[in-house]
Order: sequence, then C-alpha cells, then structure tokens
Amino acid sequence: MDLMTILQVLDSTVRLATPLLLACLAGLFSERAGIIDIGLEGKMLASAFFAAAIAYMSGNVWIGALAGVGSSLLLSAIHGLASITYRGNQIISGLAITMLAQGMTVLIAQDWFSQGGRTPSLVGQARFEPITLPFAEALAPVPVIGPIYHELISGHSALVYVAFLMVPVTWWILFRTRFGLRLRAVGENPAAVDTAGVSVIWLRYAAVLICGVLCGLAGAYLATGLQAGFVKDMTAGRGYIALAALIFAKWRPWYALYACLLFGLLQAVAVRYQNIDLGAFVLPVQFMDALPYILTVVILAGFVGKATPPRAIGQHYVKER
Repeated sequence: MDLMTILQVLDSTVRLATPLLLACLAGLFSERAGIIDIGLEGKMLASAFFAAAIAYMSGNVWIGALAGVGSSLLLSAIHGLASITYRGNQIISGLAITMLAQGMTVLIAQDWFSQGGRTPSLVGQARFEPITLPFAEALAPVPVIGPIYHELISGHSALVYVAFLMVPVTWWILFRTRFGLRLRAVGENPAAVDTAGVSVIWLRYAAVLICGVLCGLAGAYLATGLQAGFVKDMTAGRGYIALAALIFAKWRPWYALYACLLFGLLQAVAVRYQNIDLGAFVLPVQFMDALPYILTVVILAGFVGKATPPRAIGQHYVKER
C-alpha cells in the first residue's frame, strides 16, 4: 500500500470520525453531569434534516447549521425537562426523542419537498466547502511532509476543524475551570454540590444544552459537509456508536478522540474495501458495511475492561428541605 492510498484512507477516517467525535463529546458533557442521553441519535438526525432543509431554502450553509443546532437544542430542552425537572426515566426519554426524530424528519421532508422523505441535493453556498490551509499547495511537492499536510491536514470543511478543536477545549473546560469541576461533581455527588450552594438543576441543564449544541453540529456536518443533503435515517446508528466510543474512552476527552478515530478508521476501511476476494470466497459488501458495528461490540466486550461511569449517572436529585 503506497503513501497516497494510506493518506486517502486516513483522510476518510478524519471525515467519518468527525460526527462521531462531536456526538461523543456531547454525550461526555451530559453523562459527566449524571444525565444519560440515549437521544444523541435523534438529535443528530433532526439537526441533519433542518440543516439541509434550511440551507437549501436559504442558500446559506451557516443559516442551515444554525437551524440544525436550534432543533437539537429544542430536543435537548425536552430531554432536560423530562429527565431533570420531572425526574422521568432518562433512557426512555432519550429513546422517545430518537423515535420522534426518525418519524418527524421524514414526514416534514415529504411535506416540504415531496422527494420520498429526503431533501434536494445541496450545491454551492448551501453546503460546507473544503478549506485549503496556508502553504498547502506550495508544500505539496515536498516528500512525505507535503502530501500529509496537503492531503490529510488541509482540505477539510470548517466543522472538521471545529470538532478536533473541541477536544482540548472540552478537556480544559472539564478539568481546568470551576464550571467543569462543578459539572463533574454533579455527576459524582450532587448532594455535595448542593450543600456548597451551587444549583444542581442549573448545572445539569447547562450540560444537556451543551450536549444539544454539539449534537447539532454533528448532524449539520453529516448533511451539509459529509454528504450533500438529507436522506432517511442518515445517521445510521452513529449516535449509538458515539455512546459506545464514550464508554470505550471511559468518559475522557482525549481518549474519546482516539476511540472515534478508531471507529472512523473501521468505517473508512469498510467503505473503501468491498467485495474482497479471499480466493475461496468473496466477502460480501453487506459484511463490510456491518464490520464497524461488529468490531465495536467486540472491542467493547473484549478490550475495554472495566469502565466506571460517574457514580450519580442516571440518578435523580431531589433537593432536601
């Protein structure tokens, strides 16, 4: 395998890992505050639809991205209302949001565009274009370093760079700020935070809304960056893989990056190498499509070891009077 082939696979890895990484960091904020969010899939799906639909109608991808983030925030607020204010079952609330998004997006898409539950293809300013970094063209002929910079680092859309920048930002917020300390404390011992005079409810809502913003960016990237429009169930289980990556990363930002890159690599290999001829038989394309999900289960079952979640995750908090 030559250098260019490796770089092409790694380039696809970065692109495919981006929505997983944003969703994984979204779940990290929520679950560090003690709120289980199975609804990552649904929020990504809603954001993908509204981002594509509004971008198509307005002709501006940034307006579409804002619409996608807004839809995700709305669903996050509903999840927060159900699981924090009314202390409902967090898993059921998340699943309900996902099922709502799966039906709602197709229904509205059919009503608006009459194209079988999808949006028209996005072109021009209605989707994110690749960004060429400084000196990328000049350095391209330089052996090894040039192709890596030109093919792998440069040439991605804005949300790819935002996603990777969010990893150190998330680490800094969680482990180097007072807000992050309190957020982590809420997921471990909310009573202690309440005793210190800090609102547990406010912190958990803040975490859920941050989760909504990041999920919104993930969905917007799917429909306007990775692809050129919305199609039914286009998230294809990425929200659940992001949750698996979160467990694999043991609720740590940098480990989340490595986990998402691993799952992105598995998807990139599955997309590039299909119908592989092994001599005695040919691996069908369906097997290669399922491979990332199979390996996700294998990795979680056999290689993660004991992953200890925040102690108060999924637990409701009732303020003592």
